[in-house]
Amino acid sequence: MSTLADLLAAHTGLSDEQGGHLQRLVGEWQLLADLSFADLLLTVPDAAAANTAFLTVAQCRPNTAATVLPGDEVTNVADDQLTRALRSAAERGEITVDRGAAPGGVEVRRELIPVRFDGEVVAVLIQAAADTAQRVPSPLERSYQASAADLCHMVADGTFPVVEGNESGLSTPRAGDGYVRVDADGLVRYASPNALSAFHRMGFTSDLSGVVLADVFTELVTDAFDAQDAAQMITLAASGPALDPAAADRVLRMEVDARRATVLVRAVPLRPRGVATGAIVLVRDVTEVKRRDRALISKDATIREIHHRVKNNLQSVSALLRLQARRTANPDAQSALNEAVRRVASIALVHEFLSGSVDEEVDVDEVVHRLLPVLVDATSAGAPRAEVQVYGRFGVLSADLAMPLVMVLTELIQNSVEHGFADGRQGRIEVHAQRGLRDLVIQVSDNGAGIPQGFDPGDSGNLGLQIVRTLVEIDLNGTVEFAGADGGGTAVRITIPIAVAADARV
Repeated sequence: MSTLADLLAAHTGLSDEQGGHLQRLVGEWQLLADLSFADLLLTVPDAAAANTAFLTVAQCRPNTAATVLPGDEVTNVADDQLTRALRSAAERGEITVDRGAAPGGVEVRRELIPVRFDGEVVAVLIQAAADTAQRVPSPLERSYQASAADLCHMVADGTFPVVEGNESGLSTPRAGDGYVRVDADGLVRYASPNALSAFHRMGFTSDLSGVVLADVFTELVTDAFDAQDAAQMITLAASGPALDPAAADRVLRMEVDARRATVLVRAVPLRPRGVATGAIVLVRDVTEVKRRDRALISKDATIREIHHRVKNNLQSVSALLRLQARRTANPDAQSALNEAVRRVASIALVHEFLSGSVDEEVDVDEVVHRLLPVLVDATSAGAPRAEVQVYGRFGVLSADLAMPLVMVLTELIQNSVEHGFADGRQGRIEVHAQRGLRDLVIQVSDNGAGIPQGFDPGDSGNLGLQIVRTLVEIDLNGTVEFAGADGGGTAVRITIPIAVAADARV
């Protein structure tokens, strides 16, 4: 499906700045749709059409009312009657009213709103709602619609949406979360039931009607600087000077901690025809969300600290084993201790990665590229006898899979160096990893001395190979095969199922 930017590029000659204004409008128009109880269609003159028909390039449905346009209208071309009305609205630069029938025969009232940017009409916004002239609206509906009318005039003036700077990635409260309408003096003229509930949770138990909203935030917000910023935000939005949509230094959205709750607050200035009529203040109670976030952050920090301490303890164990190996005169005991040092070090490296990860997942490729070259240097007596090359990718695996897999690779590399190149020959070890949707296939091969005739890994008495078979078959639920490599040497093939065994990213 084509994006708004693609449609504008293909069907209009708008500049990058004009297209950016339409992108911002579409990013903010859910508020207008909810307040007006109407479907919104953004239409532009199609420069590619011979008769300059109007093309729909974006669509929005309200959360507060049933849609009157159930079908997808994007890329549809307006009929001749609607095109004439759209062209008239664009040329006059004024909001006009049109009526028609929606699919299903529903009578629809359409407001055609010219979208102005830098003094020029660049598009026309269609606001389509069911014709409810016979029904008396509730106080909530009247306040919603009055605010929507102001926003529509601001669209026609070119002052909505307002560019908001320094938002810190905060989400946007919706009208249904909590809606407060303040006048130019900052006095509350209407507060929705949800807004009243939010302020009650914050600790304000009185009626909001007729109260200066900035004073309420000054009273409730616990941090003095946040309280001052929130009060200034409300005052600026309600009665400040006309806001330039190109100015990106306005802070009109913030999160504040009150006595009993945390709320997300957004102020939307209302400046129809350049006259300050007040502001819309939207509030969302995010207390429970913040509590869960803090709990998750605390849990993640605790888990990372545990991995960090495990890594430190393993490094201490490794150092003690290394010290004992240096003091041991028996070559066999010294070799066994050095093997234990390398096994402990490989486990410690995985815990080091886990200590820096938010998730219980490990980038195995990074671990392998750090571990294997060091492992060869440590295993080789004197100058390294083998060069290690890694091909393909292991991907990200859960810690339950990454830990035994790294141990398996450690044992196989160590076994190749010690036995395949024991006679001092120079050689090469290749690790091939093939990551699929269902399994991970790894082959470790070398061009060393190879395996003896009639070799049986199960009866070899080699502790490293016994560790490999145990980890692969029990911990990884996989299979391992030993065979001679092409041109001499040894090849070990490991297949590990990953689709069901772990929730890993591919």
